[in-house]
Amino acid sequence: MSTPSDNLKVSFHTLGCKLNFAETSVIGKLLADKGFIRVREYENPDICVVNTCSVTETADKKGRRLIRHLHTVNPDAAIVVTGCYAQLKPRQVAELPGVAIVAGNDEKLLLDSFIDSWLASRKPLARVIPARDIREFRPACERGDRTRWFLKVQDGCDCWCTYCTIPAARGRSRSGYIPDLVAQARHVADSGGREIVLTGINIGDFGKGRDDTFLDLIQALDRVEGIARYRISSIEPDLLTPQIIEWIASCSRAFMPHFHIPLQSGSDAVLSLMRRRYDTALFASRIQLLRSLSPDCFIGVDIMAGARGETPDEWHRSLEFVSSLPIQQLHVFPYSERPGTRALTIDHIVPQEEKHRRVAALMRISDTKHDAFRRNADGSVRPVLWEAPHAGSELMYGFTDNYLRVAAPLRHDLVNTITPARLSLGDHGSEVMRADILC
Repeated sequence: MSTPSDNLKVSFHTLGCKLNFAETSVIGKLLADKGFIRVREYENPDICVVNTCSVTETADKKGRRLIRHLHTVNPDAAIVVTGCYAQLKPRQVAELPGVAIVAGNDEKLLLDSFIDSWLASRKPLARVIPARDIREFRPACERGDRTRWFLKVQDGCDCWCTYCTIPAARGRSRSGYIPDLVAQARHVADSGGREIVLTGINIGDFGKGRDDTFLDLIQALDRVEGIARYRISSIEPDLLTPQIIEWIASCSRAFMPHFHIPLQSGSDAVLSLMRRRYDTALFASRIQLLRSLSPDCFIGVDIMAGARGETPDEWHRSLEFVSSLPIQQLHVFPYSERPGTRALTIDHIVPQEEKHRRVAALMRISDTKHDAFRRNADGSVRPVLWEAPHAGSELMYGFTDNYLRVAAPLRHDLVNTITPARLSLGDHGSEVMRADILC
């Protein structure tokens, strides 16, 4: 018997973090199981699912722009909006053209049932539970059309940094249980997956309120046969303990030498205004320990430019500190005013033009550090996981264990396999290294 969803076409659009990508993949599987056909936006979808971000005002603008664009190119499609922007500003989202369903973060993995209800009634539907009332951890483990899988292990945050709206968008910190997460990793292995990225909002907070810890989790996952690689999407410096660093460097079988660590500012005064839970001395000690135990590891760092309270003196302190760090890349973004945050009470507002100047200065540091990392890898041999190629491409791409992106002539037999490869610098200005496969 056919259902209302049979043969309906749906497109998916994700903004923001890796956790959003993981959850979108789960939504895609739920809808595929009900007979929806996945298409791209230019293939006349009947429904467009948009999973939004709201970490900055720019993220909100991107969400609005994307929704308006989808309505313009597909005026007859029903637009389904979920994610942090939908959670924080549901009325604003509902008023955008073409929006049929608005679902908060706690409801996004129930979108298949919401869409069924909308198909039966064709009436606008909104369901957003206040973040303070969100208690349940909803699991997610999928890969979508990617080679790497994404395993959600934690959600929510209790930190309430002064500039951040994420606790209001994602709710309190909560996490899955180790036996369930290990079972999901085994399912990935049984499905042929080789690499899993662990995702969450404050991933190092795993097990809060219980007896298990993030170290317990990664030690259990490391024992799952068939998974060759794990990566940690992002972890706070105070929660990346020396015990975790030492275990990954010395004992782990499958956790890669790849770390993404938020800094936000290299000024202790600004970190205090932000209500971050560490200072520059702690951050530097974590970086030095990583570098001493795993000399070839990749370390990426989040940093904000132009936060309230970042006077010229504090900016220069931050710039000097970041320049001194033996890291490989900066993820730089300008500070964005967020309604309802405590940062709005902090004195000294950085003009917009100055924010952009500071962003550019940080990006130059990032480019220099990443270029040095690639040059240092020239001629080295590293293991590479090869990804499925784009249609019509004569090249295949992959990542080394320490997160260098590389390219080689396409060999279909090597997709989703790990091979040793000798690396060399690519074309001038290219961030992709050439790989000579040694097998």
